[in-house]
Amino acid sequence: MKARILALAVASVLTSAAFAQSSVTVFGIADAAVRQVNNQGRGSVSSMVSGSNSTSRVGFRGVEDLGGGLSAGFHLEHGLLIDTGNDASSAQWFDRRSTVSLSSTAWGELRAGRDYTPTYTLWTRNDPFSYVGVAGSNNFVNATPVGPIRSAFGSNLNTTVRSSNALQYLLPGNLGGLEGGLMLAAGEGGLVANGVAKVTSVRLGYSAGPFSAGVATATTANSLTASGKFKDDVVSASYNAGVARFNVALRSFKQASAKQRNTLVAAVVPVGVGEIKVSWNSANLSGKVGTATIDANDATQLGLGYVHHLSKRTALYASYARINNKGAATFVVPGGPAGLTGGSNSTGYELGMRHIF
Repeated sequence: MKARILALAVASVLTSAAFAQSSVTVFGIADAAVRQVNNQGRGSVSSMVSGSNSTSRVGFRGVEDLGGGLSAGFHLEHGLLIDTGNDASSAQWFDRRSTVSLSSTAWGELRAGRDYTPTYTLWTRNDPFSYVGVAGSNNFVNATPVGPIRSAFGSNLNTTVRSSNALQYLLPGNLGGLEGGLMLAAGEGGLVANGVAKVTSVRLGYSAGPFSAGVATATTANSLTASGKFKDDVVSASYNAGVARFNVALRSFKQASAKQRNTLVAAVVPVGVGEIKVSWNSANLSGKVGTATIDANDATQLGLGYVHHLSKRTALYASYARINNKGAATFVVPGGPAGLTGGSNSTGYELGMRHIF
């Protein structure tokens, strides 16, 4: 059924392109890697995985010139698992993004639909591992450990990366280095289990030459946040020194009395046709979830990687990560054996290939 839906979508897109003065693109990324993860005291698991350099996906986007600096567009993007050929999400078809937009060269862009939250947009710009793979900063942004994310969302979809039912305004690109956006999402009176939440988020950044900096904040309310709304705040700075690009970012999550502060320090060093990536992440938890004190449940992660570009579209890559947990923390490199005990370590390696089409 899904294959037929996709075929109909492609046919519809191409047919529309033939009859309208618009440009339509079919695009995507195919990324697969072999991975080994060792969790202290639990052994190791070797596997093939999808999307360790860039998330595997297929998408359709188009734009129609309306004249006078105005244009209308759409963006539909579906996550794939290259290792199995399955969908990345069983609950959503265009799980990565589904938006329709109206853009003006003078006034900016207005988008409606499912899209990235402003806090994620700012944070992921500073992660050299693009929030994926064994060394991605996303290893410290999940609802598995007891903390504010789990308290606010349980095991349901959360708003640390995307929001559904959203209206987002993006500033135009002619403001002398100033950029940003505002997102408002409707909770639609539903339950968090249905993937809905009320979101208010804003981002503001500035770039001048090799330097850039930004701030972003988001507030989420859903059926699990009666004791306090979920807060997500980010501040970051980046400097390109030529021989390397250096990034620093801080992100904090808060729900009721539970807090988590993530720190990211990273560098990307160009080497010939490739680049070396280094990142250090930390997660510091504090406060309580119910009667459980989480002050001692902290962790650090070291990430190392190399990407070798065979062309503008194709690359080979290798990555390594090690997570050191403290207290009852059980953060892990993805893909390892289950049952890691609190305060234990998790280590991962991977080798892969990425192709953009």
